[in-house]
Amino acid sequence: MSATGSPAQDSTASDALLGTPWTALPDRLRARGLRWTPQRRVLVEVLSRTDGHVTGVELIERCRELDPATIPSTVYRTLDVLEDLGIVSHAHGVDGREEFHVLPAAEHGHLYCSACHAAWEVGLEEAQPLLDALERSRGFRVQLSHLSISGLCSECAASRA
Repeated sequence: MSATGSPAQDSTASDALLGTPWTALPDRLRARGLRWTPQRRVLVEVLSRTDGHVTGVELIERCRELDPATIPSTVYRTLDVLEDLGIVSHAHGVDGREEFHVLPAAEHGHLYCSACHAAWEVGLEEAQPLLDALERSRGFRVQLSHLSISGLCSECAASRA
């Protein structure tokens, strides 16, 4: 913790956590005319410790654990920039809430079980027949990262039969 008591100012602790591509972010943000603020540093620190999917609300809570003065609008504006940079991607769950995937390796959609609430990723190879069918029949190109399908998993379907 820094002399000011703010974890956001403690560059030694947060910089030690940041590895590629995190270390390049301050320069990438500055190249867009944005400042590398303590609030952005905290968000990037939280994201660097996050694997997979996380909601905006969860990110705000985690940031507030490090810096209670975290402002939601700053988190969401920074997430928009980080999405442009390919650091996160967002999708919407079946309940409509926004989820962020940190360092997405590949575009994917999601399946959600409406009974047990389990979720699975669906990759391009598996989704391609559906995407092709929708484009052929409707001329509609689906953004796979925004595809969320709700239904019953095999276990829940079997238990209801």
